[in-house]
Amino acid sequence: MADAFSSSSETAIQRLVDVTARTNTPVEKLQESYQIRETCDFISERHFEKVALQFPDELLMDSVAIAQEIERNTKAKGFILGDTSYGSCCVDEVAAEHVGADCIVHYGGTCLSPSRRLPLMYVFEKKPVNLRACAAAFKELHPDTQAHVVLLYDVNYAHAIPDLLALLSPDYPNLVSSELVVEGELCQPHSCIKRRQEDAGLPEQDATRVVYQFGRRFAPKGGRSVADCGLFYVGQEGATLRNFMMTWNRCSFCSFDPKTSTGRAESAGVNRTLMKRYYAIERAKDASVVGILVGTLGVADYLSIIERLKETIRRAGKKSYMFAMGKLNVPKLANFLEIDIFVLVACPENSLLDSADFYKPVVTPFEMEVACNRNREWSEEYVTDFRCLLPGRQSHVPLAEDEEGGEEPDVSLITGALRSRNLLLGAPEESPCGTSVVLRNQTMTVADTNSAASFLSHRSWQGLEQKLGETPVVKAGSGRKGIAIAYEEEGTS
Repeated sequence: MADAFSSSSETAIQRLVDVTARTNTPVEKLQESYQIRETCDFISERHFEKVALQFPDELLMDSVAIAQEIERNTKAKGFILGDTSYGSCCVDEVAAEHVGADCIVHYGGTCLSPSRRLPLMYVFEKKPVNLRACAAAFKELHPDTQAHVVLLYDVNYAHAIPDLLALLSPDYPNLVSSELVVEGELCQPHSCIKRRQEDAGLPEQDATRVVYQFGRRFAPKGGRSVADCGLFYVGQEGATLRNFMMTWNRCSFCSFDPKTSTGRAESAGVNRTLMKRYYAIERAKDASVVGILVGTLGVADYLSIIERLKETIRRAGKKSYMFAMGKLNVPKLANFLEIDIFVLVACPENSLLDSADFYKPVVTPFEMEVACNRNREWSEEYVTDFRCLLPGRQSHVPLAEDEEGGEEPDVSLITGALRSRNLLLGAPEESPCGTSVVLRNQTMTVADTNSAASFLSHRSWQGLEQKLGETPVVKAGSGRKGIAIAYEEEGTS
């Protein structure tokens, strides 16, 4: 690591980076691993001419061979999509439309978030599972054979679930496995086809207590609710498992990691994580300026939740600004010091961002609603899918109406100061100098009603100055040679 900051330009250039390389899949195994025949049938039956093939980074080494096989067996032209605009688990419809694609084939892991614009086929990666070790871990973690357990899994292990059920079902009569479903289309063990649907809503639980969420569908036996069941997850620790645990936080969770062939109980840290999220909600209540981060351009209804967030924030007396910056990192968000807190609109798996390294907290749309909507209270329910917050969905709560006299102030649990959600409602954008009437807050100090634009005027550095007409026009000359850490004419120090 020290070489990266060395004063020597040569050591910086020659520094070695440890990267684990994956070998290409042999051509004869492409059909088994990537469902080439089923993909070609999907394309040919619908007479698609341009097909976007979306790959995560770890599968790009097979992308060319797959595209060649598809073009050889169909009349379609394949376009490989790498480095997606946002998370690789989401369908990159924007990139596909840039090449005029008629459909998308998404490979590898996915959050199964619904999309709207193009016909879509999912092809899951078939990762190996030691079924006997998995069954042994399940029996060890669930000694009661009459226990009601729901089996969840990462999409890349869907191919092994029927065999796992065959091993466990004789001893566990109340075991239920979830099914992968996308907009009403039941997924096959290796792939799933989603047809374009203009008005497909998110199904709610019916009278038989069928649960449909995050592209999974299951119905606990005996008329039980999901809160009365234990959940067993097959897959590695990551965003998918974290999303399930936060949503069904009242359930006992166990998991089996196929990579290490070990099982463990997972529910111990849920309460601690929920408390961290509640702290972020308190920060959102204290915030005056909110940045809305657009973390997806493909998940259905993302524009609707953005409009709802704007209205929610406005009614809370806060100001909001919208940002679309692709994949998030610390340097990007550090450019906006005037923002007190960010709210991320993304798929459920990418919404729970650990903002410990960021200068300002990053919350979810649900957490922002808890902070700003007086009608919604913090409870045992935790919503990671922003679509559930929209009107007509199972977690929708109407926004509180604006009140002329405001509301009773409460006390910040972080600063200890009084705050009023409606303090800034009706306040002017800028208070003119010399005004005789000044808005004051509950602490008898002048209220801060300045927007982010006025914050910029007080910065010591406000960006590059254009100086139009002041810079003389000169003939282009030779520039510096070398790298920025040590140009050749500067010599060594």
